[in-house]
Amino acid sequence: MTESAKQSLAILRDPSLFQWYVIPIFVIVFYIYSAEIGKRNWSVVLGGLAFWGMDWFNEIWNGLVLHFTRYSACWLAPGKTAYLILCGLNIEICLMFAVLGPSFLKTLPKDKKTKILGIPNRPFLIVVNSIMCVAIEVILNRADALVWDYWWWNFPFVLPIVVVGYMPFMAAAFFVHDMEKMKNKIIAVSAILGVDAFLFLLFAFGLKWI
Repeated sequence: MTESAKQSLAILRDPSLFQWYVIPIFVIVFYIYSAEIGKRNWSVVLGGLAFWGMDWFNEIWNGLVLHFTRYSACWLAPGKTAYLILCGLNIEICLMFAVLGPSFLKTLPKDKKTKILGIPNRPFLIVVNSIMCVAIEVILNRADALVWDYWWWNFPFVLPIVVVGYMPFMAAAFFVHDMEKMKNKIIAVSAILGVDAFLFLLFAFGLKWI
């Protein structure tokens, strides 16, 4: 097992790491969603939750990679944190993704048929936003805040990170956002979060694999 993996497991879900700065960050996230709810902007709210839920799904399978390989996960967050939820997900990252989804959704052109550089705007923004996020991850990796132990999930081999790590988030968020019926939006988000909750409880507290 890599040293970074050992460091992550050593602080996994350790409540003694708590820091008070988490509370104002949580309040900011709450305010952002409250503001959108107040505007009845349900497409942004539910699309944002879909984005957040897809990240949870990725974090769960990433934890399973560490469990089954006994070597490392695809990504790890062993550095300073107020709480490490999963080996690659700390509370700061979790709250960041809760805001990131709505942020991207609010930049979407209202007309789905609008093209950017001759490309339909939804596919274009899925790719561009994903590349931008991975570029930031590369910087975090260079700062040792985010650790990549596998050569095929590392710079300069970032294509898997773009395709697997971010594009599904963007696609799910945009898909839910663009659904015409509110009922379908709610069903989709409930399914994503429901699966996440089941898998997390099963693997984290039931089987204790992650």
